[in-house]
Amino acid sequence: MDKIETVQEGNVTKVLTHLNYLKQERLPTQWCPGCGNGIVLKLVCQAMEKLDFSQKNTVMVSGIGCSGRSAGYFDLDSIHSVHGRAIPVAEGIKNANPALNVIIISGDGDLLGIGGNHLLHASRRNTNISIVCIANSIYGMTGGQTSPTTEQGSKTLTTPQGNADTPIDVQAILKAHNSYYARTTVFHFNHAEKCITESLQHEGLSFVEIKTQCITNDGRRRGFKNAYEMMMSYKENYKINSKTDTLEHNEIGIIK
Repeated sequence: MDKIETVQEGNVTKVLTHLNYLKQERLPTQWCPGCGNGIVLKLVCQAMEKLDFSQKNTVMVSGIGCSGRSAGYFDLDSIHSVHGRAIPVAEGIKNANPALNVIIISGDGDLLGIGGNHLLHASRRNTNISIVCIANSIYGMTGGQTSPTTEQGSKTLTTPQGNADTPIDVQAILKAHNSYYARTTVFHFNHAEKCITESLQHEGLSFVEIKTQCITNDGRRRGFKNAYEMMMSYKENYKINSKTDTLEHNEIGIIK
């Protein structure tokens, strides 16, 4: 990597080499102020940097939705695929060239809604791909409809009286086929980076579910004043459990 970016923190100059995985001319991102997608973008870059991933040997795939824009920010081969089909596209790439590092960044609506059947069978096949799911519990790009991970009772554009459905248990899907599963949040930054780093090292299918906020089409409807309040709710509601093989609803951790 020949580009060098730095930031000054007091008397210390830090080199931000993780930014070299991105097309820096496209920054800042197009996401709404307060959106957690940018945090996930940074987390993935830092994990790749820690593992010294080659840009020439890594492919990024995304589906449709706000998070689907992620692939276009990476300065490496990337595919912005069609809705719900990020997983089979990534599987095709990996099967065609097993030497590549194949990573998916997409949303809960894309991966667990229309793409849920693909996740089921990819985990059954244990395809060696890494999936980072930005789980903001809403269809944010299209206005705020309920998604597969929307909590019961949550008010959305399509459930103004509160969501009556149980959110999908993606942990159960992954555990059924002994795949790597991790749950974390954008507030727990160091924990999230660990989850992603370990997932990129895992041989077989790995899935990291990152709880994140959409203040524009979700948070304000649910009474949050700003994205900061939403992030603080992750601090209050989620606790790290590193000594279990099953995460409870309010727990974050790694199952492998």
